[in-house]
Amino acid sequence: MLFGQEHVERYVATDGEEGHDWQDTTVLILTTTGRRSGEQRSTPLIYGKHGDDHLVVASKGGAEEHPAWYLNLDASAEVAVQVRGDRFTAHARTATPDEKRTLWPVMVERWSAYDEYQSKTDRDIPVVVLERR
Repeated sequence: MLFGQEHVERYVATDGEEGHDWQDTTVLILTTTGRRSGEQRSTPLIYGKHGDDHLVVASKGGAEEHPAWYLNLDASAEVAVQVRGDRFTAHARTATPDEKRTLWPVMVERWSAYDEYQSKTDRDIPVVVLERR
């Protein structure tokens, strides 16, 4: 099973032939700029679609703190995205509460454990909208 940095490397090297389809869902690669280091950080994330936008969830398995990639968006909301062989830049933003009511079920359909993750934490788990540039 692919996970973490190996997942990123295999995905990028094969244009998603390895790593896009993962455990009955689909994965993209999100590259953010480190808020402290300034270095590029790539993360494999389950994604959904809403219109032309891609959606990802900052769940961290229901941990009390946000994942590092989400915190990096405070430093720079401009990100790189790879979906299979399609590489593009996007603006990342947190869905508004009204949007989240619509988008959360889209993402739970992609990965049912998101509801379980939310039940494990008092943190409001964000849905992030990736708007292609």
